[in-house]
Amino acid sequence: MHDNLTREQAFALLKQYNHEAFHLRHALTVEGVMRWYAVELGFGDDADFWANVGLLHDIDFERYPDEHCQKAPELLRAGGAGEEMIHAVCSHGYGLCSDVAPEHTMEKVLFAVDELTGLIGAAALMRPSKSVMDMEASSVKKKFKDKAFAAGCSRDVIRQGAEALGWEMDELFGRTLLAMRSCEAQVEEALR
Repeated sequence: MHDNLTREQAFALLKQYNHEAFHLRHALTVEGVMRWYAVELGFGDDADFWANVGLLHDIDFERYPDEHCQKAPELLRAGGAGEEMIHAVCSHGYGLCSDVAPEHTMEKVLFAVDELTGLIGAAALMRPSKSVMDMEASSVKKKFKDKAFAAGCSRDVIRQGAEALGWEMDELFGRTLLAMRSCEAQVEEALR
C-alpha cells in the first residue's frame, strides 16, 4: 500500500480543512495509533501509508459534518491523494455515512479504532493526569459499558470493528491503549 503524499503534505492538507484543536488532536492520535498498529501487525513497510490514512480520515468532518465521508474523496483528490487512500478513508464511515466497506486489515483497524480512540481520549481527560499513560484496559472497559459516557462514540461500531478483525473486545481495548500511549507525547508536542 502506498500513496503519493508525504506526511508533511498530508498534514498540510488536513490543516486546510481543520482548525479546531479537538479535530487536530483526534487526527494526530489516530495517525499515531495507525502507525503503531501497522508495525504491531506486521505491516511496518506500509506504516507511513497507514499513518497518513489515520491523519486524514476525518478530513471533511469539521467543515462538512453533514457530508462526512461524502466530501472526503473530492478534498483528497484535490490534495493529490490516490484512490487507495480515498477508499480507506471512506471505509471508516461504513454503515454510518458511507457504503464503502472496510476490506484490507488497515481499513478494519481504522474502522475499529476511530471511535475507540475518542472514547479512550475522553476517559483520559477525566483522570487527574489527563493521560493514557496511567490508564488500564479495565478502565476503558468500564467507560465502554457506561452508555452515558462519551455517548457520541458508537459502541456498535467499536464492536463491529473488533468482530471484523476477529478480536475480543479486551484485546482491542488493550492494544489501542498501548497504541495511544506510544504517540501521546508526539500528539501533545504537535499541538503546542
